[in-house]
Amino acid sequence: MDKQQNKDLQDIRANALKMKDILGLGAEPVGVKFINGTIAPEGAEQLSHYRYCQALMMARRGRKVFLNADGLACPAAAAAFGFRPLPEPLKTGKGLVGFGIVSDPQVGQNMFAGMPKLAEGQIGGLYLFPLSQAEVEPDVIVVEDDVEKLMWIALADLHIRNGSRVNSSTAILQATCVDATVIPFLEKRLNLSYGCYGCRDATDIRASETVLGFPVSLLAGIVAHLEYLNQKAIANSRSKKAYAMINKSNDSDSTQAKSGCSE
Repeated sequence: MDKQQNKDLQDIRANALKMKDILGLGAEPVGVKFINGTIAPEGAEQLSHYRYCQALMMARRGRKVFLNADGLACPAAAAAFGFRPLPEPLKTGKGLVGFGIVSDPQVGQNMFAGMPKLAEGQIGGLYLFPLSQAEVEPDVIVVEDDVEKLMWIALADLHIRNGSRVNSSTAILQATCVDATVIPFLEKRLNLSYGCYGCRDATDIRASETVLGFPVSLLAGIVAHLEYLNQKAIANSRSKKAYAMINKSNDSDSTQAKSGCSE
């Protein structure tokens, strides 16, 4: 590793810690590296029969893990990463009817037909790790946490793009694999998701939490603006002073009304 690569990794690790500290993240931002081979990098645990969202959960809890085509249990995620074709029940939409997600198989068919995905054989595996422990530069960074915390990341991204509105894409399916990983990689932009049926069933993600992802090229700019937001805007918003003022006003009006009634 040359000096520049080492500095780049030091910057990535430092920015991961800054993001976690500024926003008060409850877990680690996760780095996702697309690997050509099918064997786990040194120091990573090779998983078997795990979903991608579960591997992401493990990485945000501090573990370094690796998934290849044989180890990835979710057929939809496997298709999104180009590991194997989408199985027929999902391709036709009938599988989503069976899950109780849609009532019309054509709707399910359309949802998967429009799924962004990597080309077949484009990658050999997925290396996921806590970003603050990065030993290689990730392709994508994925963050799961409370919606309010992710809002600030999206605002920082908006600032990088000179105020252009944030556009996001989701099918309310494949939130972690497609929405937060494949789309940011293919389209080189931040993408937000509401979560999905699968990851909410298979992981510890809470009802108040969701997920977003962005390419590593955006990390430095996002963290730089988070530092700016942290000087004033984040604290002001979280203080809820405006909300407290209206509550105080309502309490005062209520007190006066009761006083008037007692006279």
